[in-house]
Amino acid sequence: MTTTKHVLGTRALNRATLARQLLLRRSPMSAEDAVGHLVGLQAQNVKPPYYALAARLDGFTPEALSRPMAGRAVARIVTMRSTIHTHTADDCLTLRPLVQPARDRELTQFRKGLAGVDPDRLAALARELVEAEPRTMKQLREALLKEWPDADPQALSVVARCKLPLVQVTPRGLWGRSGQVTLTTAEHWLGRPAEPAPAPDATVLRYLAAFGPASVKDMQVWAGLTRLREAFERLRPDLVTFRDEAGVELFDLPDAPRPDPDAPAPPRFLPEFDNLLLSHADRTRVVPPGYRGRHWKGNVAYRTLLVDGFLAGLWRLDEHALVVEPFGRLGGRQWEEVVAEGERMLRVMHPGTAYDIRLGTVRE
Repeated sequence: MTTTKHVLGTRALNRATLARQLLLRRSPMSAEDAVGHLVGLQAQNVKPPYYALAARLDGFTPEALSRPMAGRAVARIVTMRSTIHTHTADDCLTLRPLVQPARDRELTQFRKGLAGVDPDRLAALARELVEAEPRTMKQLREALLKEWPDADPQALSVVARCKLPLVQVTPRGLWGRSGQVTLTTAEHWLGRPAEPAPAPDATVLRYLAAFGPASVKDMQVWAGLTRLREAFERLRPDLVTFRDEAGVELFDLPDAPRPDPDAPAPPRFLPEFDNLLLSHADRTRVVPPGYRGRHWKGNVAYRTLLVDGFLAGLWRLDEHALVVEPFGRLGGRQWEEVVAEGERMLRVMHPGTAYDIRLGTVRE
């Protein structure tokens, strides 16, 4: 039986999570391997996965992700929290079945617009349509309305998105390319059938490897699933446990990195929707309590800056400038490190383009 060990403070959790997230030191792993290790990258927009990997990988270039995406080794698909993620092909075919119960529950919100609609029949028809030819959601909606003219068009498209593992086909998602969101099924695009829905145990271990130490509730927030306690309890004999400063039990892999709380954490420029800031119930390991909610406005997320491992401000690219808007005053040495990291990010993501690095409004 595992025993509960000592308390992990906020900085200890911060450094452990940054190490798992490849943000303490950049990793030499490939883009495809990093997407797998991180159990996907949130990808509501096209560019965030590229910036996410630029912050994490040594030697990364945008082509390093575009290439496996064009080759169908990675793809964009709705999975955790009903949001689009960039996943490896294997994860498209296994994680989506794991979170399917949550997608099924989502349909209950649209019952009024689905009177007389058989969701299973709709899913079968939608599959035939998108596998015959990739379609935009508008095209799919119009085709489904011919079968159910009295239904709510939006509800019809939600059924298709929830019941089917729809991937966005390229060139959508490729760096420097444009294209409408055009959909087909993961099985059709990847050329092999989906796996049966797995037990969550293996995904618990992968979540801890990428986001731990973590509580049951943390993983439930990340996955958008409930009732994961049983999986953690099955795995308990092979895990180590801690407590956070509020007394919440945290699980972890025995050999996972847990660096010294004072280990240096260089600045990092992260994209909007980075999973580092979205994958725990208690986000104080990365987001200081005073900054909670400051990287969001309504449904819009901002690009974020980490200093000393914690959320410290926002950034944006204007026409000819990288503008940094810190949440507080940065010391001279801190600003020098932020500028150096900004220069590196610009070389990687925008080679040959001249940008000034400018201190914007200090958002105190």
